[in-house]
Amino acid sequence: MDITDVKIFPVDEEKLKAYVTITLDDCFVVRDLKVIQGSAGLFIAMPAKKRKDGTYKDIAHPLNTDMRARMERVILDQYERSTARLGAA
Repeated sequence: MDITDVKIFPVDEEKLKAYVTITLDDCFVVRDLKVIQGSAGLFIAMPAKKRKDGTYKDIAHPLNTDMRARMERVILDQYERSTARLGAA
């Protein structure tokens, strides 16, 4: 499975840096991933829904660490390119 498109929607918040929409194999879209600034650097949070008990449950997520690492690498690379373009403008 390949990530064939990444759309970055920057936000101006302390920890939340951007919302992300990805397309998989040109045929499946996942919206509302988030780029978060954590204590160890940037990371990707999967789309989640708040449950009645106040906890959050992922709506979509990779099933193994290899896919998670690939997603993070592609998304963060695109995020850094988009923020560099904004900084240069």
